[in-house]
Amino acid sequence: MSNVFPPFEPEKEAHPEKSVPKKRRAIGFRGREVPIRILIPSMFTLLALCAGLTAIRMAIEHRFDIAIAAIVIAAILDALDGRVARLLKATSRFGAELDSLADFVNFGVAPAIIVFTWALDGLRSMGWIVVLVFSICASLRLARFNVALDSEQPAWKGEYFVGVPAPAAALIVMLPLYLDGIGIPDVAALAPVILGYTLLIAFLMVSFVPTYSGKLFGQRVARVYVLPVFVLGALFVAVLLTYPYLTLTFGTLAYLAVIPVSFMSYRRHETKATRSASAQNGSRKRKNTPKTDEQRPTA
Repeated sequence: MSNVFPPFEPEKEAHPEKSVPKKRRAIGFRGREVPIRILIPSMFTLLALCAGLTAIRMAIEHRFDIAIAAIVIAAILDALDGRVARLLKATSRFGAELDSLADFVNFGVAPAIIVFTWALDGLRSMGWIVVLVFSICASLRLARFNVALDSEQPAWKGEYFVGVPAPAAALIVMLPLYLDGIGIPDVAALAPVILGYTLLIAFLMVSFVPTYSGKLFGQRVARVYVLPVFVLGALFVAVLLTYPYLTLTFGTLAYLAVIPVSFMSYRRHETKATRSASAQNGSRKRKNTPKTDEQRPTA
């Protein structure tokens, strides 16, 4: 072997024997060199993975404020890596698989460990079973999301996720810690309530409840709103750093309150699409129906 490491091939199919032959692109990688822009999104993903692993360590050491901060950083990096990949035209199968694996650790394992070490360890086996259920639901949620990427759907469905996404579930499942952080007494003592709340968020991940995805929000900003967007972004970061627990509490409650709104909005879009499809099918049937003797014009 001349090289210890195999060549990096981000576009290589997972099962080459099952893949359909593709036409050679006019512009590709020159020789054995890979453009740096291809690596940048994966670096964001690896940084997010480091943050998630750090959150697990901080939870074991009972330094929950740093653990929560690490999960927030991982969520921010997770939101950036996909957008950076599309911006740099550096999307790849390798990056998608790496992102999914990192998401499981960051948003399926790390928050479960945090909640368990903070409040559920006193319930022993029951508490551990609940965090196992949360992690399993996160893995199933991510697997279902990856499968859904290969299916064609109407454009309006791109505005919604099926179930609560893993990053959002990781942030909202830690709501009891936020409440404790803003000074509400004896929150950790309500272990049975926290156990039920954790189960609820786990089931929301694998449910078919539609939630807003936010993918189509903010892709383009009018020129007159560019400066206000900068100001609001800086204000949000300042508030989050100054009042982290209060900001996360209000953000979690707002997200939970929006779920019924997104469900009703999805139903309206679905009803409209169903009626439109029925109308199109009806018009096609009328066009294809042969005319009877009474309907045929006389000579």
